[in-house]
Amino acid sequence: MFLYGGPLFWLAVAAFLFALWAQYRVMSTFNRYSRVPSGSGLTGAEVAERILASCGLHTVRIEPVQGMLTDHYDPRSQTLRLSPEVYSSPSVAAVGVAAHEAGHALQHREGYAPLALRNAIVPVAGIGSQLGIWLFVIGMFLGQSGGWLMDLGILLFLGVVAFTLITLPVEFDASRRAIQLLQSLGLVTPRELEGVRAVLGAAALTYVAAAASALIELLRLLAIRHASREE
Repeated sequence: MFLYGGPLFWLAVAAFLFALWAQYRVMSTFNRYSRVPSGSGLTGAEVAERILASCGLHTVRIEPVQGMLTDHYDPRSQTLRLSPEVYSSPSVAAVGVAAHEAGHALQHREGYAPLALRNAIVPVAGIGSQLGIWLFVIGMFLGQSGGWLMDLGILLFLGVVAFTLITLPVEFDASRRAIQLLQSLGLVTPRELEGVRAVLGAAALTYVAAAASALIELLRLLAIRHASREE
């Protein structure tokens, strides 16, 4: 019932479809505004450099990284890595993404608590995403003797849920910082800012979808575990 039907199953299906739509939305929005040139003529890397310099972050390196929208900030090496579509492009989309990643560098410099918490639980979330579900499934097939494996799988998966939830304020705050800095430094016009908001807003949907999917999956695991105890 809980695996192939019932409210939680259909909620999981809905969350999966929402995640697909969110991914489509971010790609289509990015592609749309990647064809709109920024009036400043600055590439994503140059925008990130100006933002970091204005905040006194001269030790953060900016370098290209391969892959589509693989942009991220690495707090361990204080490196801001930008995908080819962002690093060397003078588009509105590139400006928005680069500014967002620079926002993460500012969070790191200020010791932004949600970012510090997210970084701390990354190892736990990684283990949970790889082993949590597998341990749960193995325990489920073992029956009563595998109950402890199901419990361990749920415990590990809690790390995944925590990671997706704490990611929400981290990403929203980075986008807020990006928009404020782009405005204060005069790097975008009001019209271009609409495009930046659209790109960052679409990206935010993917994080919301990930959190929703993780929460629903956790509820399904708990429901299955509860049913197994009653058998």
